Amino acid sequence: MSGIQGSAFRVILLAATISTLLAACSYSSDIKNLRKQAEAGNADAQFALGVMYANGQGVRQDYAEAVKWFRKAAEQGESTSRYNLGVSYYTGRGVAQDSAEAARWFRKAADQGNAEAQSALGSMYDDGQGVRQDYAEAAKWYRKAAMQGNKNAQFALGSMYAAGQGVPQDFMQSYLWSSLAASRASGDESRQASDLRDMAAKKLTPEELVEAQRMTREWEKSHQKK
Repeated sequence: MSGIQGSAFRVILLAATISTLLAACSYSSDIKNLRKQAEAGNADAQFALGVMYANGQGVRQDYAEAVKWFRKAAEQGESTSRYNLGVSYYTGRGVAQDSAEAARWFRKAADQGNAEAQSALGSMYDDGQGVRQDYAEAAKWYRKAAMQGNKNAQFALGSMYAAGQGVPQDFMQSYLWSSLAASRASGDESRQASDLRDMAAKKLTPEELVEAQRMTREWEKSHQKK
């Protein structure tokens, strides 16, 4: 990854497992009923049960059991389970660590439009983990996730434009994506994105900066949640 990219904005792959906890809890508060549905082949129940085991919610935390249920749902095409299975292989929790297998499952979820998986796959190509390092391919997947509002991908894409890595060097684009990331992040992440945005701004003429700011406003306006 570009040296411009800081550690605070690295893709935290395990975060998706945590973020799916509420979905699991809202699916069913009755673990026995949930398990019955999962065993009957319901992919949503399998996903929810996997999350509960991964987080120790209502059951003893058991990563191997989480992987078991994520795999069942993933094999039925449930995209978040495919992502979480990739996380499991990446971290080696509940299964032997295997970056290539992680990338394989991230790709399956990414192809279905899962933004977290797209960002994670971009990171794999960026770092050459589980796949051959390919900055252009990294930028491709970061862009797909960034367009969905993923702040990690937005910052990564801004970094790539600043460095001219995988994409032509373009400080207006770097300003756009880093500014969007800064508005979605907090703490150290927001400061890092703001620093990148400010660095890009210094590379622009006054006219270019006005245009970059307009592009940012227009992007936010066109991507407002309905």
